[in-house]
Amino acid sequence: MAVARHWPDVLSNSVNPGRVPTKIGGAGAPGDLEMGHQTQTWLADSRDEKAMVSGHYWFHKQQVQPVPLANNQTFQERSIDGLVEMTS
Repeated sequence: MAVARHWPDVLSNSVNPGRVPTKIGGAGAPGDLEMGHQTQTWLADSRDEKAMVSGHYWFHKQQVQPVPLANNQTFQERSIDGLVEMTS
């Protein structure tokens, strides 16, 4: 959400692929491996009007509400500051 706010001319969204059967998710993960990546691909490549937005959180091509802290600008800036510190 901070990237979308700082660079409004760049489409930037957050995507939750779900818990899918991978090494990280585990073989018994209930998610759909195919749907796990389709949202990212759709947002990156589609000209669908629904995909031409920024600063949203997505799950299986649907906008969903993130945890409230994700929209807190103070938290966003502290997170960015921490990332800058770790990578400087």
